[in-house]
Amino acid sequence: MNVREAVLTVDETQASLLEGPSLIERAARTATVAAADADGVDRDARFPHKAFDIAREQKLLGVMIPVEFGGFGASIYDVTDICYTLGRACASTAMIYAMHTTKVACVIRHGHGIPWMETMMRRVARDQWLLASSTTEGQNGGNIRASAAAVDHAGDTVSLVRDATVISYGAQADGLVTIARRATEAAASDQVLLALAKDDYSLKQTQGWETLGMRGTCSTGFELKVDCSADRVFPEAYDKIHAQTMTPFAHLCWSSAWAGIAAASVTRAQAFVRKAARGSSGQMPPAATHFTAAKMSLAKLRALISANLDAFARAEHDERALGSLDFQSSITLLKVQASELAVETVMHAMRTAGLSGYRNDGEFTMGRHLRDVLSSPIMINNDRILANAATSTLMSGIPTSLRD
Repeated sequence: MNVREAVLTVDETQASLLEGPSLIERAARTATVAAADADGVDRDARFPHKAFDIAREQKLLGVMIPVEFGGFGASIYDVTDICYTLGRACASTAMIYAMHTTKVACVIRHGHGIPWMETMMRRVARDQWLLASSTTEGQNGGNIRASAAAVDHAGDTVSLVRDATVISYGAQADGLVTIARRATEAAASDQVLLALAKDDYSLKQTQGWETLGMRGTCSTGFELKVDCSADRVFPEAYDKIHAQTMTPFAHLCWSSAWAGIAAASVTRAQAFVRKAARGSSGQMPPAATHFTAAKMSLAKLRALISANLDAFARAEHDERALGSLDFQSSITLLKVQASELAVETVMHAMRTAGLSGYRNDGEFTMGRHLRDVLSSPIMINNDRILANAATSTLMSGIPTSLRD
């Protein structure tokens, strides 16, 4: 592609975004389809194909890709709003989109100037590739800062065999981003990140996915075998990618998806209270106090996410700020705080509706919302995060004013 063709492509992409539906309108169209299929996705523990067919039509999978590579150059604010919108419709769809977005962010932020990474960006934008993630391994649970499997180098190629106990939507993805030890002699914490196309690896299923919630994420276990060109390995060390991109995007996007689930439950609780009040001449039902608590909890959750979004947006291109103790502590603990608040919100919403929320067969049912949101404190366990954060939070200063 020559310079003139490249400029035309950028101009056409910008015109497409300006003249076509906004990103939130595209998300709303996808959410409508996702909501209609959400009960079936949950019941059958199946991938939300219908939602992602529409997401591809709406070009949602490549919105973050820079315009020069065919995307819309969407911001962190844009993609978290999409996660929230999808979360209100179908938790599994939202969580898949959040995980995909995190992997795309890694390729964008650390792949510039690397031919393969730029090719992947173009494929995500043009062909709407869905990227999966393989970070959980063997018996390490959610400890993604230590890898057992190592990259084996042989000239211009690399290979890897990984006991990936969880790869969400691995069988449905068009590509995969995974971590591994840099080499066979490297320490467990000396890691690299790989960005792979489907032809670069094979999957052999080793575990199923029969769970309480988030059933449509299809987070089964696989033996992952990689045999590919060495250019699939990011030059930067994973510890830098983890701190600057993986953790901020994951925690912001996950939290936004969980907030969407919480908002959906509050919407149902509100509908229940209004219907009950109409049926009793304006008299509030006994559990209406829980609706107030649900609204308060949701407001705190949204404010928490918003504050961390602003902090990341300010520091996004400042390596020193991203690596600061205060920022890393805040963005790490966001996952813990947001997940607990999301569960609290849904519980208050369910208690507002009482038996009507507890039932699985009525208009105010919240069983699916509760089961899905209960995954949030468990996915990369909050106890592990709090234990790991103890030292850094002890070293962090206490603010001397309200707006420090």
